[in-house]
Amino acid sequence: MWLVGVAISFALFMWWFSTGAILILVRLRRRAHILSMVAMSGVTILAFFGLAATHDDVSVAGAFAGFCYGLIIWAWLEMSFLFGFITGPRTTPCPLRISERQRFRFALETIAYHEASILIAGLVVVALTIGAQNQVGMWTFLVLWAMRISAKLNIFFGSPHVTEEFLPAHLRYLGSYFFRGRVSRFFPLSVTVASLLFGAVVHSAASTSEPFDVIALTLVATLLGLAIIEHWFLVLPIPDAMLWRWAVKEESGAAERAHHVSEAPRSKVRTPVETVARLP
Repeated sequence: MWLVGVAISFALFMWWFSTGAILILVRLRRRAHILSMVAMSGVTILAFFGLAATHDDVSVAGAFAGFCYGLIIWAWLEMSFLFGFITGPRTTPCPLRISERQRFRFALETIAYHEASILIAGLVVVALTIGAQNQVGMWTFLVLWAMRISAKLNIFFGSPHVTEEFLPAHLRYLGSYFFRGRVSRFFPLSVTVASLLFGAVVHSAASTSEPFDVIALTLVATLLGLAIIEHWFLVLPIPDAMLWRWAVKEESGAAERAHHVSEAPRSKVRTPVETVARLP
């Protein structure tokens, strides 16, 4: 039973600390971004090799290793976007007075290359682990990916509390693609589906006595639970930024006011957006 507590604590810490570490790196100078990406790229290559090496490792250590490998690969993708290395062909604020279809297309253009990189990385992760006995890395990556897509759709349909606080200066233009509105019908649907999946994973973890299965399912369930909580941050007035205040310096609000943020009523344009850097 104590291993379950260790797994939950480990997943919570990795989610909280890795997010804060990336936020600190994002606010360093460009040279630091380049050096960080070079170093992280090397670690990520090792993570891919690690997934292959632990392909059939069903020990408790193998479960933790697969989880870490999945997080490392995802962290590299987040860093590549937040550092501005892999974003999209459009790097300007959203034009005013355009149709919903145009706004959707422009928003996709801001993140197109990043989405393609996630797809490629995901395919490699699946190829390395499909049919393996240890699929913790794959499920870790897929949970992060699926819940990120869900968050983007929720922001597209409308969310009242979309935060821009984590956006670095060089990506501040993304704030113009945010849409603040009433909670959409998609929110209860997405959260319900995710919650049912969470319940199923927890039930599976509670129904097995195999140490590897218990730890693997607990790690994935904790990550999924955190992603569900982050969905609630979009609709409830909860200052989630407090969790990473230690990693984000207070910045002048002048830059933020320089970019318009759509607060149109629901009858007007709704826009998608790249959600701010978090794991997940």
